[in-house]
This record gives sequence, C-alpha cells and structure tokens, in this order.
Amino acid sequence: MSIEILLALMLALPFFAALINGTVGKILPVQIVGTLATTVVFISFLIALFLFFNFTEAKTVHYFTMLKYKETALNASFYIDALSIWMSMIITGIGTLIHLFSTAYITDKSDFYKFFTYLNLFIFSMLILVLGSNYFMLFFGWEGVGICSFLLIGFNYSDPEKGIANSLAARKAFIVNRIGDVGLLIALFMLINHFGSLEYTVIADAVQSKKVIVSTEFATLLTLLLFFAATGKSAQIPLFTWLPDAMAGPTPVSALIHAATMVTAGIFLVIRSNYLFELAPLTKDIIVYIGLFTSLYGAFVALRQNDIKKVMAYSTVSQLGLMFVALGTGAYTVALFHVTTHAFFKALLFLCAGSIIHAMSEEQDIRKMGNLKKYMPITHLTFLIGTLAITGFPLMSGFFSKDEIMASAWTYNPLVFVLMLISVAMTSIYMFRLYFMVFHGTFKSDEETRHHLHESPWAMTVPLIILAILSVIGGALNLPGLIFHDSAHWFGNYLTAGTEGLSKVHTHHPDAIFTWILMISASAMTLGIMAWAYITYAKHQKTALRDEELKGWQRLSNAKLYIDEIYATLFVKPVEWMASSGYKYLELGFFNEAVNSISKLFNTLGFYVVKLQKGILTSYIFWMIIGFICFIGYSIIILQPWN
Repeated sequence: MSIEILLALMLALPFFAALINGTVGKILPVQIVGTLATTVVFISFLIALFLFFNFTEAKTVHYFTMLKYKETALNASFYIDALSIWMSMIITGIGTLIHLFSTAYITDKSDFYKFFTYLNLFIFSMLILVLGSNYFMLFFGWEGVGICSFLLIGFNYSDPEKGIANSLAARKAFIVNRIGDVGLLIALFMLINHFGSLEYTVIADAVQSKKVIVSTEFATLLTLLLFFAATGKSAQIPLFTWLPDAMAGPTPVSALIHAATMVTAGIFLVIRSNYLFELAPLTKDIIVYIGLFTSLYGAFVALRQNDIKKVMAYSTVSQLGLMFVALGTGAYTVALFHVTTHAFFKALLFLCAGSIIHAMSEEQDIRKMGNLKKYMPITHLTFLIGTLAITGFPLMSGFFSKDEIMASAWTYNPLVFVLMLISVAMTSIYMFRLYFMVFHGTFKSDEETRHHLHESPWAMTVPLIILAILSVIGGALNLPGLIFHDSAHWFGNYLTAGTEGLSKVHTHHPDAIFTWILMISASAMTLGIMAWAYITYAKHQKTALRDEELKGWQRLSNAKLYIDEIYATLFVKPVEWMASSGYKYLELGFFNEAVNSISKLFNTLGFYVVKLQKGILTSYIFWMIIGFICFIGYSIIILQPWN
C-alpha cells in the first residue's frame, strides 16, 4: 500500500468516526460508539508505527491545491519526516489509551456520542497540525484543536452545580488562545510576503541556502510572533491562565490536552521552525527566560493546591516551561524528548487522578482522601510510578529527560541552571506531598464514600498499566553516552537526521564529570525530598491547612499569586466596562435614538403622503399636471440655459 493511501487513512479514520458518531451516534449502542472511536485511533497509531519503521527519507505528499494566486499556492499536502511521524505516534498512541479509558469513565450515556465525536475530531485536528507540509495546514489544525478544546472543556455545561463555571473555563481557553493566534496569523502573512510560500521545505531551503536574505531584525520579529502564538497553545507567560481552568473538562480531556496533544503544539511549532529561530538569538534568549519563569511559577503555585487536578495542571505549566528552556538553548531534540516522556507520565498521572475521582464519587479535594492504596492497588502503584518519573527518580523516564534539559541550561547560563534546579526541587515537593496525602495516612472522608471505594474497571486500569510501563522504560530512548555507549542518544540522532534544519544546529554538551555530578546530585535531591515527604505526610500524617488558615508564601501559592485577579483588573473588567458602557450609551443611547429618530421621520412623512392618496381621479390628475410643469421647467431652465 502506498504512503499516500496510508497517510489518507490515518487522517480519514478519526474524521469519519467523528462523522458517524456525530450524526447517528445518538441511536447507536454506547458500546459501538466507544469501540468505533477507540478502534479508529488505534488503527491510525498502527499506521504511524508502520511509517516509523519504514521511514528512510523525508517526503511531501501532495493531494490538491486549495488556493493559488500568482506564484503563491496554499496546498493540501503533508510532510513525512522524523518529527511528524514521532508526533503522530504520540498523539495516536496516547490518544488510543485515553479513548479506551473514557469508555468506562464517562457515565452520562446521553451525551456519550458527543464526547467521542469531539475526541475524534481533536485527534484529527492534531494530526493535520503535525503532518501538514506548510504553515497553512498547521494553522488549519491549530484552529481545529482550539475549537475541539472549547467543546471538550465545556462539555459538562449543563451540570446544575458547575455548568456555568465549565462554560466560562471553555470560553477563557478559547479567547486566550485566539489572542496568541493573532501572532501566528501575522507571522504567516510575513512569510508569504517575504518568501512567497508557506511550505516548510521552500522556506527552509531559502533560509539555509541564503537564496532569500533574512535580516536579523526580520527574523527576530517573525520568531517573536511565532513564539507568541506558542505561548497561547503551550501555556507560557503571559497566556498561561487558561490551562488550569481547563480542568473543568472531564479528566480524560485534561489528560488529552495536557499530556500529548494541544499543549505540545507550540513546542512543535518552534521545533519545526528551528532554522528561523536560529537566526534570532534575541528571541531564543526571551524563550529561555519566559520558559524559566513559567516553570518556577507553575511549580510554586502547585505547592499549595489541594484540588488533585489543579496540582496536575500547574505541574503541566511548570513542565512546559522546562521544555521551552530547552528550546531557547537550542536543544530542540532534548525538548522533544521531554515532550515524549512527559506524555507518558503526565497522561498516566491524569488518568490515575480520573480513576481516583471516579472511585471518590467525583471528589477532587486531596484533604478528603488518604490510605487509598488499600482500596485501589493498581491505581496506587501506577500513580507512584508516574510520581517517580516526573520527579526524576533515578533511571525513570523523567530522570533522563530532565537531566538533559538541566545540562543544556548549564551550558547556556549557570544562573538559569540554578533557578531550574529550584523548579525541579519544587516539583518533587508537591508531587510527593500529593502522593503521600492521597495514598497514605488515614482516610478522611465520610463512611459512605469509603464504602463505595473500589478499583476501577479494566478499561481504565489497562491504560494505566501501559503508561506506567512506558514511564519506566521511556528514558531508554535517549540514554546518555557515559554508560550506554552503543545506544547513546538514539532519539536525538534519529530526530536530528530526519528533521529539516536540526542537523545544522550546534548543540553544546557538558563534559562527563559535570554529567556524573548532575545525575548523582539530582538523584540525591529527589531521594531526600521523598524521605522528607514520607516523614511529614505519611508517618506524621500532616494534613493541609484550610485556605483561610494559610499565611505568607503558602497563601500566595494557594491564591496562584493572584494572577487571575490581576488579569481581571487589568483586562477583563475594563473590557466588560467598555462593553457595558457601549451598550448603554451607544446602542441604547446614541445609535438607538438615531435609528428611532429616522424611523419617526419616515413614519411622519408617510403619514402625510398617505393623506395625498385620496382615491379621487381629479386629485391624481392635478398632481400629474404639477409634476409635468415641474419637469418642463427643469428642462428649460437647467438642461437648456439661456444664451
């Protein structure tokens, strides 16, 4: 089977499953709806896996031209290379597990078909985004993901208790992402104007061969706009506030958005455009510090969150910040390596959180949990593995990917390295705090909830087990060369050789002594924090304070540094005031009065004109004569003036 047919199948299967479930899914049995949605994504994963094992060189697959103006064409075409294949495997692989988990998690069967319709469309949009051969196709998928995330985050809009909050969270995600999308749109117009094309290969060839001169100023402005778009999708300062609120969606949605799909779109955009970012050193420096402060902010806020999903959300913000630090230092393959390991352990942690919430009758407050290892052994073990992976426990997947980011930060700037070390330490603190409070100590909720505690069904536990295994062995993708000489840096070599521009990026590697020191010190720090958390939250069973009892830094952490309140004061309330004032004084005032006055004028004129229509023949003849006289006078005086 040709690559064109395989690629078309990989894209078409999720779309047509969404079409079927969206049109007739309401009358189909829920088992068929869930099975269809899950199976098509799994088949797409198998196709991506086949392309991975048979990949030899990059190839563009063209289907048709959507628009052509002079020399510029917008093509419906796709680009198969190491980057797009790897991202496709992550999207469809993790997506399959989340679909399977959702078949048992979603209990409201009335909207079952809608949920899987949106999930399939989400996967379809992400595949368009990563597989497109040009920035227009990327933008098409980019907007598709935005629409699907809006629908999924606000999925429970009719919930009697949280419906309004869910709708507001969906709206917030949609609006904040649209702000970032403005940067992407402007960048696309700049690319068309400067290069006459949006095709990756055309632009890359023009830049690298210097067929088109790209000034530092132009490259800086262009890449800043691309990065601004990335801050929206990948939740970086200043456009990060939508991501924690996106927890309003069902937990599988949180796993899908936070782990392997939407939030990685911005990172994919930067890696795909690496040859442009390499021309803009200032932009790369900005990326480093934005990523650094985002990581510190997310980790600090997560320290005193008590909603299990909010801890995960701010953890994602922090981890994404680490990835952008790697991008800013030019370690593109390292960033994607952490995207991969993060997809494993963060999807695992979110799905474990979903399993816990499912067993706790939708309770999300960790202060009402405890000793769940007794009731949920599989969820407990897999959550522990996810926790060890994200904290960088020795030989777990996160241990290798985080250390590589730390090493790239050291070669960039030792101060950045130290601040990143603080962020990594805080990650261990809030994750071990979460683990020991949820699974150890004593159960703190009511007896009725305790009575209903149970391990989740197989459709939920099987994805947990698979992701746990990947979280353990995922680091083998890019083992360091200190010990594993033959298989060292496999992933980095694979990505560099098969992705446009990456082979020309010069990456600095620290020496062996520093690498050993980093690995040993990072392991010691993680083990020390784990021991402290065990003594504090398991042995002594310290419980989290109520929000009103918090003081100092703990209050700031719990209140998220009041960023939402600051944004509301600076942006939301002024816009709402302008909108309400405009409605009151313009729409109801000036414009309303103006329209009403014009209406009254014509109404009055009509009233008098009607009086002339008496139905009397002599009256009509009279007005005809008057009109004839006026016409003659106009002809004599105006059209034939006296000499």
